[in-house]
Amino acid sequence: MTEGQVLDIMRDAFFTMIICAAPMLLVSLVVGLVVSIFQTVTSIQEQTLTFIPKILSAFIALIIFGSFIMNTLLEFINRLWTNFSIYIR
Repeated sequence: MTEGQVLDIMRDAFFTMIICAAPMLLVSLVVGLVVSIFQTVTSIQEQTLTFIPKILSAFIALIIFGSFIMNTLLEFINRLWTNFSIYIR
């Protein structure tokens, strides 16, 4: 296994991690921004007010985007196992 192959696997793994984490992170970011704007407008400065909506939105995003994340991970694993004979030479 050459250094180039290792770097290709690592790049593919990092790209897969970013693609899988992006939906939940973006939903949490948008919900956090909306709650922060709401807190600013109403002058409510409760720290726990942002926590619950973000957690709930992350779970909802996981339910909605779960199949996409699973398919992306399965494609990555299939690529690794398909090319396994190349890596052990």
